[in-house]
Amino acid sequence: MKEEPLIFEKSVPGRTGATIPTCDVPEQPIRDLLPGVQLREALPLPELSELDVVRHYTRLSHRNYAIDLGFYPLGSCTMKYNPKAHEAIARLPGLTRLHPMQDVAQVQGALALIYAVEGALAEIAGLEAATIQPAAGAHGELLSMMMIRAHYQSHGMERTVVLIPDSAHGTNPASAARCGFTVRSLPTDSRGLTDMQALKAGLSEQTAALMLTNPNTLGLFESEVLEICRLVHEAGGLVYCDGANMNAIVGKARPGDMGFDVMHFNLHKTFSTPHGGGGPGCGAIAVGKTLAPYLPMPRVTRLSTGSYDWIRVGDHSVGRIHTFYGAFLVAVRAYAYLRTLGFEGLREVAETAVLNANYVRARLASHYHIPYPERCMHEVVLSTSKQRSKNGVKALDISKRLMDYGFHPPTNYFPLIVPEAMMIEPTETESKETLDAFCDAMIAIAEEAETDPELVKNAPHSTVVGRLDETAAVKQLDVRWRNVGDTVPTDS
Repeated sequence: MKEEPLIFEKSVPGRTGATIPTCDVPEQPIRDLLPGVQLREALPLPELSELDVVRHYTRLSHRNYAIDLGFYPLGSCTMKYNPKAHEAIARLPGLTRLHPMQDVAQVQGALALIYAVEGALAEIAGLEAATIQPAAGAHGELLSMMMIRAHYQSHGMERTVVLIPDSAHGTNPASAARCGFTVRSLPTDSRGLTDMQALKAGLSEQTAALMLTNPNTLGLFESEVLEICRLVHEAGGLVYCDGANMNAIVGKARPGDMGFDVMHFNLHKTFSTPHGGGGPGCGAIAVGKTLAPYLPMPRVTRLSTGSYDWIRVGDHSVGRIHTFYGAFLVAVRAYAYLRTLGFEGLREVAETAVLNANYVRARLASHYHIPYPERCMHEVVLSTSKQRSKNGVKALDISKRLMDYGFHPPTNYFPLIVPEAMMIEPTETESKETLDAFCDAMIAIAEEAETDPELVKNAPHSTVVGRLDETAAVKQLDVRWRNVGDTVPTDS
């Protein structure tokens, strides 16, 4: 495939794709308002015609991988296909032209939708109430920990420790630490589940909460979750559920019934919002009665007259955590998804997600090491430690080689407790034919690792750019274009 020149390299002096009228704003007031260091005499942008620009970016778009083009088996991310109908609904003028500062009498439909979505999420969670304010999963985690902290402060209690399994999502410890808690890690036992003896030993009068992902990041359901929640509650603590893996149990089991006090959803993982590209997202949370008083404001309420209004002040609320009321059009997509599927459809989502993951596990089990061979939930974690110890072929090599077969790689090296981990989530929207093609590629690569390991180690071979130095790209990030010979700027 031919390498695409940079748009700067296509620039021709004097060529333009737009006609801009002469600026009618006097120059001097601008110079008076802005410091000289922020003003530039020239803006060295590439000079191209409109047609050149359109063709350049269209060609680049054809090289992007997307869920509309192929399978996206990123474990723990749920990169599933979302129906186009829900996107069309979220683009309806009556929704997109709303303004969050309109009078409530003019936006009754929008308030009714928010109220319905939050009510549905609370019911799905088996908890008391919900809010769509958080902008992402990590934001939902943070809000949950803020509410737990507020609960103890309002009762004059000093609890400072949050327990988190070592297989947790990396944002869990960050969210707890950001709220001033001390984080203590719990080990995983030989089954891939929370070590019960370590949990019992870690509980004390200082325990504020346990942050538990269920199903966990090994793709396994925490079979002793009832006992886990009972033990934490007996110690005076609360239990938070990381709902990132909700696809596995939605419509089948409710975290509130398991004993959780608060949980977050990723609407962009489970309820029909595109995932990735920087947003928008929604990390809605649901809470039980203990934490409901601490929900952020404003909240939608239904009046006795049947109309809707905002509750803007709460005595114990942790306050506003998002501009206005959250990502409204994400809630629209979620509402459309929920109404389309209903509870029967949601149950089928979970059943198919689990079936697909176990099908992949069964097909790959004789070719790769499965560290925890029990039946998995929505995702399977395998290890390429066998390939690495025998021929030096690492998980990253196999992922790179998958690109030659036309597949996006799965998640690599997570969870951290599994050496050479590959985390595969097939999702409920993929067909058996797609899963077979993916498994066939993985099996072929396992055979290549035996017969021609250098072929795998040097992959990919069919992409525009080959193997990159990813460590250098992270540690020496430089995305500014410069002509050859230009000096590297030293400004901070």
